[in-house]
Amino acid sequence: MSKNYHHEAGLSDEGVLQMYETMLEARMIDERMWLLNRAGKIPFVISCQGQEASQVGASMALDVTKDYALPYYRDLGIVLHFGMTAEDLMMSAFARENDPNSGGRQMPGHFGQKKNRIVTGSSPVTTQVPHASGIALGAQMDGEELVAFTTFGEGSSNQGDFHEGINFASVHSLPVIFMVENNKYAISVPQEKQLNVEHVSERAKAYGIHGETVDGNDPVAVYEAVANARTRALNGGGPSLIETVSYRLTPHSSDDDDSTYRSKEEVEAAKKIDSIHTFGAYLRENGILTDEKEETMRSKIRRVIDAATEEAEKAPYADPGTILDYVYEKEESAQ
Repeated sequence: MSKNYHHEAGLSDEGVLQMYETMLEARMIDERMWLLNRAGKIPFVISCQGQEASQVGASMALDVTKDYALPYYRDLGIVLHFGMTAEDLMMSAFARENDPNSGGRQMPGHFGQKKNRIVTGSSPVTTQVPHASGIALGAQMDGEELVAFTTFGEGSSNQGDFHEGINFASVHSLPVIFMVENNKYAISVPQEKQLNVEHVSERAKAYGIHGETVDGNDPVAVYEAVANARTRALNGGGPSLIETVSYRLTPHSSDDDDSTYRSKEEVEAAKKIDSIHTFGAYLRENGILTDEKEETMRSKIRRVIDAATEEAEKAPYADPGTILDYVYEKEESAQ
């Protein structure tokens, strides 16, 4: 990155510092969840580590008061920017009654919070893609100035929902942004065994929409690509397919043994270009971040996570009597 590169993208010094802080918060929450899992306190973790730059860079280019986010299961950075809190996420990890996603009924990563315009996803991957097209269609029909923003992994781009959702959005020129977080692996399947194209964004050509690939470890580049896609969509230019290329630094989930399909050397090499380090270095080079500022930032985040963990650990589980709530429609009692 050139000096003050973020200014060219329309970001202030304060803006990129906030970008870094949200990335750091996502990383530190994720790291705490792994510790809790290994201590036997929470059952499952599906990690964001290595993808924070894509998530936070993209979400900062959106209007959280108007736009809808339809995240996939790794998107801690996106949901934090859209308004979820560390406590919300810990309630979900501990499966407590106050989990805003599902009241403790769903496994972590099934984000959904109406007040923050975060639309819930499901366990079958890629179902959020046609949902995003549907929201964008509704906005178009109602004359609302907003975009639907959805994310998914590169493995999901091989599912039927991906093609159907994008084709529908293209035909109707809908205000929707499709962002592929390409982390090189669909669980254990490397990219070269998933795709016969170099970039997922090349598939945009088949649908007559804008497509581009950006460095997923550069949050400013992702911000710029998504900001341009949003402007294009609101001006009637239709959907965009943005591919961010990074690397998943952890196993697929806390139940996965990634040593069976990739080497320690490969993972260690990826850690050298981890966005937490590279973007932090960029901010230091530009005099925006200092060691003292970062330590203050980390201390504040740590206190927030400690409090969130404590609250979630002592919070009650949902009443077993509510097990069928939100599953079946309740009949009104006869008067």
